[in-house]
Amino acid sequence: MPRARPARWVAALLAVWLVAHELHVVVPGLDGFGGVVFGRWTHVGVMAVGALAVLARALVSREERLGWMLIGSALLAWTAGEAYFTSVLWDLASPPVPSPADVGYLLFPVLALGGFVALACARVRGADRLMAADAATAALAAGAVSAALVFGAVVGVVGGADKLALATNLAYPVADLLLLATIVGIGGLQGWRVDRTWALLALGCLCFTVTDGVYLVEVARGTWVSGGVWDAGWWAAAPLWAFAAWAPAEARSARLASTRSARDLLPLGFAAVALAVLVTAAVQPVNLLAVALAAAALVASITRLHLTLRAHTASLHHARGEALTDALTGLGNRRLLATDLDERFAALSGDDELMLVVFDLDGFKHYNDVFGHPAGDAALVRLAARLADTVGPDGRAYRLGGDEFCALLGPADIGWSAQLARCSAALSEEGDGYAIGCSLGAILLPQEAADTTDAMRLADQRMYARKQDGRLSAIRQATDALLCAMAERFPDLGDHSAGVADLAATTAGVLGMNREEVEEVRRAAELHDIGKVAIPETILAKAGPLEPGEWTHIRLHTVVGERIVGSAPALGRVAKLVRSTHERHDGAGYPDGLAGEQIPLGARIVAVCDAFDAMTHTRSYREAIDPELALAELQRCAGGQFDPAVVTAFVRAWQDTGPRVARPQVAAA
Repeated sequence: MPRARPARWVAALLAVWLVAHELHVVVPGLDGFGGVVFGRWTHVGVMAVGALAVLARALVSREERLGWMLIGSALLAWTAGEAYFTSVLWDLASPPVPSPADVGYLLFPVLALGGFVALACARVRGADRLMAADAATAALAAGAVSAALVFGAVVGVVGGADKLALATNLAYPVADLLLLATIVGIGGLQGWRVDRTWALLALGCLCFTVTDGVYLVEVARGTWVSGGVWDAGWWAAAPLWAFAAWAPAEARSARLASTRSARDLLPLGFAAVALAVLVTAAVQPVNLLAVALAAAALVASITRLHLTLRAHTASLHHARGEALTDALTGLGNRRLLATDLDERFAALSGDDELMLVVFDLDGFKHYNDVFGHPAGDAALVRLAARLADTVGPDGRAYRLGGDEFCALLGPADIGWSAQLARCSAALSEEGDGYAIGCSLGAILLPQEAADTTDAMRLADQRMYARKQDGRLSAIRQATDALLCAMAERFPDLGDHSAGVADLAATTAGVLGMNREEVEEVRRAAELHDIGKVAIPETILAKAGPLEPGEWTHIRLHTVVGERIVGSAPALGRVAKLVRSTHERHDGAGYPDGLAGEQIPLGARIVAVCDAFDAMTHTRSYREAIDPELALAELQRCAGGQFDPAVVTAFVRAWQDTGPRVARPQVAAA
């Protein structure tokens, strides 16, 4: 905001002059003091200076220029009327009405009203229909009270005048009430903020209203004296509105009501005031204008209640929609599925059938990893839209979360199998470097489930069983392909790998690993030597000690094995175990020098089983030993080369089942 200090000093000097004028009029002995300062024309200058201060604000304010220009012009119009009154009508006990002065006087409220509206348009932001209804209620109620208190009194006093004089005299209180009501309404549009600018403008209007009322009454009684104490109410607008024009911006933000409930109470309070005016009119005379304004205020309040009810209803519908709808895809969510299932269950009768299908996307994680989560979200939206189109008018599609979808299907001419095929196709997509499919679990209702809980549980079980079968099938195929490649290169490694795998799986079971973990350990044991395909056969078959360079080749075979196994995405976790199968419990192993718990448990198991199988089978560089001696060697190396807990579990597994799952080749004596 531009520097306001000069304009505010001007307004302050005008205010000081007004106070001094009142003292000059009221205090005995001062009425002859200061003829120049308090002369007949001084107040005209005061009004003109105040108008110029407001117009100066218009010149430096781009957004609020029109508002302050109109408000400053309103003060100038009043000044012009006051100049005529001072020069011609000042000494008359009963000035004629209307007169040329009234033209300037009546232009004042018209221009001021336009200025208030323009200023409100520049300042009020984000007002909605509720605020507009609140503003109308407040403005009309304020007008009703003012009309009841002032309008009737004025009519009673000047009622004997001719019609033109009566209309002119009534125009003043009506205009004043309109200005006050407009400011109250603008307060409602601002969310009932205490705004210094509007408060000062309202105070200036109030001064006009009071002085106009006193003037009309005293003129009708013949007791009015120009330049008296009440005249200052008109002139007070000059400093008050000058202060308002240059009020600091930080003074415009304090709230009259800081909470939503308090802001709701204010329009209700104005409605109660309007109702009180109507109740008063039922027991004693109240002018028609006040009754009409009060009735209009109640209509505005009822409109506000209607808008509030509509807003709450819309909010309730929106909240219910959000609670039952997946935000990303727009499909129903799990809560809506449960609701629909309950309703459809209750509606099934006779031979009616309904199919519940649960889908889980295959390949979607890879798609997310490759293309990123935004692309993954876009893919989910595409697939969801296709599924929604596929289920048809008798069905409904849902997203349960993540990459899980669901559908309720009604009977169709194409049959259940064809419907399932179409839904699976809708949730499938292929492109450059990716392929998305789905696993599904389907049940018929009501034949296969008695309620919603059973239906969801059974469908989930079937879907996960099928997904697991598909996953195991992919793992098995990849494993068999790698084992076949290894057998072509080293035919003798096949039996060794199979024996190590059986021992490793048994040991993993003794250690309490679950079925999936046991299978991963078995795969790692089967493939732990796959990296040897990259080692020259002369090194693998060498009878004597290896040279340092040859040991480098040997130590790299687990890293090569990890790369080979990891090339099959289904064997990613197995590949990590293969890499660590030659680590040592004491940290002296390879390729990473891991120790203790840092080494994956599956890799620790394979290391023990591989060592036992190697000791109990003949190699090019040594003969096989008896299993009992091999067990003793494992126990001797526990805590150094091997994990003691794994060795203990292996010994137990060997004693229980080992001789049946592995047949060592001990050299003949």
